[in-house]
Amino acid sequence: MTVIGRFRHNHVDFTGEIIAGKVHSHIGGREYEMDKITILPPCKPTKVVCVGLNYKDHAAEMNEKLPDEPVIFLKPASSVIGHGASIIYPPQSHQVDYEAELAVVIGKRARHVKPGHAKDYILGYTCFNDVTARDLQKKDGQWTRAKSFDTFSPVGPFVVTDIDPRKLAIKSKLNGRVMQESNTDNMIFDPFQLVEFISGVMTLEQGDVIATGTPSGVGPMNKGDIIEIEIEKIGTLKNKLM
Repeated sequence: MTVIGRFRHNHVDFTGEIIAGKVHSHIGGREYEMDKITILPPCKPTKVVCVGLNYKDHAAEMNEKLPDEPVIFLKPASSVIGHGASIIYPPQSHQVDYEAELAVVIGKRARHVKPGHAKDYILGYTCFNDVTARDLQKKDGQWTRAKSFDTFSPVGPFVVTDIDPRKLAIKSKLNGRVMQESNTDNMIFDPFQLVEFISGVMTLEQGDVIATGTPSGVGPMNKGDIIEIEIEKIGTLKNKLM
């Protein structure tokens, strides 16, 4: 298992590996203390592909029939922020919700991936918060505006490689209180099935993110709230709503 991230030190961005609590730069091999650098989003996606209604418990909560195939939508790269960055409450909305999700990070260009080969195209996994202006989603009758505001795609803190994503505990905490608590084995379509399906629709580029859906318990946040997305074997993504 390897833990990879993107960081900034003295206005210079770099990729590095976390070993024994320190960051080792992939260029030059320099070592950094974690408190001396800024954590950036762990990848630079051209797009974020999200999956709606992909947990059995969430479908039951919403009184929705299980989908026959994945329901997908896009979030723009401009919405991506990293661990510790602030989520900005847009003035157009009066209800901004959190959604804890496991994210798949693509390792190389993927197009028409054959069944059984998805793992070859996956770099690793990280935490994702599909922040949503719920009132605008209901008003518009579709999801683009509600999901696409700047800062509405917190991702990170790091990418973890070589783990099985199909049985991981996942939870969200709002100001320290557990709001969502489930397991990725409750997914309707697992991450490998999603890579196969999505790559048959659109080419996935290196660094692209697939957000695999959220379990039951989504809800609103207020300005000043701290939201944490915690996934077993991966870590905790923490952001503040401003």
